[in-house]
Amino acid sequence: MSIAAVHTSDIPAQMRAIGLAAKAAARVLANADPAAKTAALTAAAAALRGGAKAILEANALDLAAGRQKGLTPAFLDRLMLDPARIEDMAKGVDAVAALPDPVGRTLATFTRPNGLVIERVSTPLGVIGVIYESRPNVTADAAALCLKSGNACVLRGGSDSFHSSGAIHAAMVEGLISAALPEAAISRAPFAAREAVGEMLEGLGGTLDVIVPRGGRSLVERVQREARVPVFAHLEGVVHVYVDKAANLEKALRIVVNSKMRRTGICGAAEKLLIDRAVAARFTAPLCEALAKAGCAIRADDSVLALYPAAARADAEDWTTEYLDAIIAVGIVDGFDAAIAHIEAHGSHHTDCIVTEDKAAAEKFLREVDSAIVLHNASTQFADGGQFGFGAEIGIATGRMHARGPVGVEQLCTFKYRVRGDGQVRP
Repeated sequence: MSIAAVHTSDIPAQMRAIGLAAKAAARVLANADPAAKTAALTAAAAALRGGAKAILEANALDLAAGRQKGLTPAFLDRLMLDPARIEDMAKGVDAVAALPDPVGRTLATFTRPNGLVIERVSTPLGVIGVIYESRPNVTADAAALCLKSGNACVLRGGSDSFHSSGAIHAAMVEGLISAALPEAAISRAPFAAREAVGEMLEGLGGTLDVIVPRGGRSLVERVQREARVPVFAHLEGVVHVYVDKAANLEKALRIVVNSKMRRTGICGAAEKLLIDRAVAARFTAPLCEALAKAGCAIRADDSVLALYPAAARADAEDWTTEYLDAIIAVGIVDGFDAAIAHIEAHGSHHTDCIVTEDKAAAEKFLREVDSAIVLHNASTQFADGGQFGFGAEIGIATGRMHARGPVGVEQLCTFKYRVRGDGQVRP
């Protein structure tokens, strides 16, 4: 059944047809020449640059609708595209194109006493469903990573970015066509109806092999609760920066302000600042003043309020909330162990940072904090696949199965065993 033959009002049937086409495309991609995948990505990056005008026009429609709906400034920032962000998308696709091909790598080889030679070899996952919300750039990132790793994908972006995602998707498909790869390798739900999400969670008739949710807690929890296929969990980023008693104040000021304010709407943005009580009298006011000067609202515990009365009082929810906005919760803790306990109790195991000149404390933090990304003396905004050299990321996995941290091309592969014999039989 062709996709075109399905009436657009029949969303379940159309989604299943998309899944079947993607499954067929995945078989082609799994054995595609690496040069063809690279050529497709290079052409897609060129199409993003060449189609910038159409992408911006589509984005303007989404932004206008978002303003009319009263979306917050932080949400609109996540949605907004400009020439620089389109260029960043194109550069990300180019970077993925330049990565070594992850498919077919020999991960291990060993010979058994009976003479069997066994190889563990990387293979694509198959068809990856990506469900995401307001960030239109995820369309390009997910498509590029899936293609490079030999996977087909079915993309379902949020209704708020519907037009933008459609224009970006068209550029990515242009790359496939130029390299004579199947268009269905990068498929997209062609409507904004939420019914499409339910169909993907059901697995599109058995054609989806894994689902990646990219969005807020409600989306991720729904996917984890209802999905009938494996899920790469990407929980919210309740990200902490802990300023240790051995921190350098000037370094802490740079790291804290950048971690929070460079871009407030990304999952790696700091949401909580913890200050060691041993340096609180000297550090609290300068840190809070620097954040406030940068436009950040501060919600503080009583100890912080005593040193910086301009803050608002934090309530219980402030310590577990991912604001994705110019807001931060600031607290004072009784030393290193209390900071780790606070992060364990209130964090989301996404990204956490220590600022300290004490190498022993830094190593202990890096070892004991159980988050997907743990940093020492560096902005939490580095929690990004592109910054890790992955070209881009399909999300940051906070679970513990298969992949953790930025999910790039290697994490979108599994493996199989090749066994070579010479007539051996088992007694």
